[in-house]
Amino acid sequence: MNIQNEVLEILDEVLSLKGRAKSFSDQTVLLGALPELDSMAVLGVITSFEDRFGFAVEDDDIDGSTFATVGTLVAYVSSKLKH
Repeated sequence: MNIQNEVLEILDEVLSLKGRAKSFSDQTVLLGALPELDSMAVLGVITSFEDRFGFAVEDDDIDGSTFATVGTLVAYVSSKLKH
């Protein structure tokens, strides 16, 4: 499983980016740079992570730095899958 591809697919689906996420790199800034990524969208992404990857996201697991870039989001998912 390629976690980055999975994360990008979720972002594309939840944010209705119509394929734009495929061009994102680890350094692509998310929070504050993508108008589609509002508080409701963050909840949708988190729910999609739980559904697709089978882990639970605790309230204190997530903060703004988690959604700073594609790389930080992929690192978060990777760390959850290692547990």
